[in-house]
This record gives sequence, C-alpha cells and structure tokens, in this order.
Amino acid sequence: MPRISKKLKSIDDIIVNYLEYCNYKNLSLKTIKSYHQTLMLFSKYLEEEKQITDISKINKNIVEEYISFTKERGKYAFVSSEKGAIKANIEKRSDIGKEVSDSTLNNYLRNIKAFATYLEDNNISKNTKIHECKFIRTERRAKEQLTDAEFNQLVKALDCSQFHQFRDLTVINLIFDTGMRLSETLHLTTNDIDLLRRTILIPADLTKGRKDRVVFYSPQMAKLLQRWLRFKDTMIETEILFPTQRTNTFLSNPNFERNFRGYLKKAGIKKYVTPHGLRNQFARRFLLNNGSLVVLSKILGHSSSKVTEQAYLDIMDEDLRKKYQAYSPLANMDKDIY
Repeated sequence: MPRISKKLKSIDDIIVNYLEYCNYKNLSLKTIKSYHQTLMLFSKYLEEEKQITDISKINKNIVEEYISFTKERGKYAFVSSEKGAIKANIEKRSDIGKEVSDSTLNNYLRNIKAFATYLEDNNISKNTKIHECKFIRTERRAKEQLTDAEFNQLVKALDCSQFHQFRDLTVINLIFDTGMRLSETLHLTTNDIDLLRRTILIPADLTKGRKDRVVFYSPQMAKLLQRWLRFKDTMIETEILFPTQRTNTFLSNPNFERNFRGYLKKAGIKKYVTPHGLRNQFARRFLLNNGSLVVLSKILGHSSSKVTEQAYLDIMDEDLRKKYQAYSPLANMDKDIY
C-alpha cells in the first residue's frame, strides 16, 4: 500500500484512507461504521480540545486523556458534527450527560488502537505507545436466561395464523437451534438452505468474519422450517427466507427486536432477553451438554476458541450446581460412610 504523506493529509483525510483500507480488507459494514464514529469524534476532540491537527502528535497520553474526557462529559456531550447531532436527535434525548459505560469506552479504545496499528504500519506515525493504553476492567454480569418452560411460554404466545408472527416464530426457533446471529438469520434466502442435509450456508457477506460458514439444525426445526416455507410460498413469491409481507424485503434487526419485546410482554416474561440472547442460549446449552468449545467456536463463527471461552464464562450458578451434583465425590461413592 502506498505511503501517505502526513504533511499533505489532515487527520480526517487519513481517517478516510483508513476506512477505505478497512473496506479493502473486506471488514463488515458494521465494523467500518464503528471505526468511523469513534475516529471522527476523536478527531474533533484533537482539534477543539487539544489544538492538534498533525497526526504525528497523538500518543498514549493523549488517548488516555480522551477516554477520561469522554467518561467525565457523559453521553452525547460531544459530537463529531452538526449532522451527527441531528442524526442522534440530540434535542429530544433524555440521556444527555449520563454515564458512558465502561464497555463503550473500551470499544472506543479498541478502535483507536486498530487505527494506531494502521498509522505505524504505514509509517504515518511512529512510537505512539497507544497500544500500551490499558482497557478499563469491567464487571461481568451473567446474562438472563430463559428456562425451558419460559421458552415454551414465549413461542406459544405467537399466533401462527398471522404471517409476521409465524415468520418470527420460525426465526426465534432457528436462532435458538443453530446459534446464528440475528442479522445472519434475517438475510438468508431459500438458496442458502439444504433441506436434505439439514444445513444452512451463511454467505461470507453476511458473517462477521467475512467467511462462509455452515450451521446445522435439528429434525424438529426441519419440520417447522418446511411448514413455514409452504406457508410463505402460498402468501408471497420471493427467495427471501423471512420477508416482510407488505414490501417483500428483508426484515430489519430493529423491527424484529421490537416484535420480540412484544412477544416477551405478551408471554408475561419480565426477564431482559434479546434476540441475540437466543444465540447465547444455544451456546450455553451446547456447552452444558458437553459440547466441544472448539466445535462451538466454529459453529458461532468466532475467530478463535479463546473468543468463545471469554464470551461464555457467565454460565449460571444453577447450571454449575447441577454439573457439580453429577460429579460430587461423596454423592458418587458406592458405600455409605455415615
């Protein structure tokens, strides 16, 4: 890649070059948007708060000051542009100035570190020591899980005589049975489904890792999927697996998430569970049934089993208690010692 002259390029110009490089690397649109948001905010901070317009002047201390500045100022107290303020609907927000979560701050730092790697690899800026910045230690909170009874309660709350509810029921069960991400599931076509082998090919342009991935589903799911396909084909002609009925387009994540919250409420379930939580449920149950961490990592599409291990450390205490009972030394002794 040709070197970029830092004398001729503004910080914003270099950020644009970096985003083009990310696109060249075939990173997901979601990742590129995250980089763009973080780096444009950082650029404005450098210009307005530190009067820095030379990329070579950024270093570990300045990045740490920026993270502290963001934490102190709170949410939406600093925006990259007037256009950004309008898009965020700043005037009507009730959470302006509220605390920015540590996980969000860590994500900002992670994005800036990735940008620093690009700067060093292209000789744009050297010896910044930005990679020495420490992430904020966060407390892991166990994700709320649906019991078997609650899951059955949820799916029974949907009316399969209605197109959108039958569609959403199939999506819920499919994520629960395969561990796919919501965005991957909603953008499938009928061509991605192999009904004979009970497999789904998730195309590279849908996956977070930008690589084709195969997942599998159960005989029970196969029956539901075939029912849905027959029903869908009588109502609408499309290769989209889970279309909107009115516009015959892909269903968006926010629309499904809104529907999902309604189904939880209708089912009387007060736990905070999201569609992504169904993927977590799949992983948790896979591990508790003695599934291999390495195999799970491949099914979920993680870059390594280490990522999977870190993501699913929060198996519930009740799950651990049940696992303990099966292996308790005293409980499994043949003789009665008392």
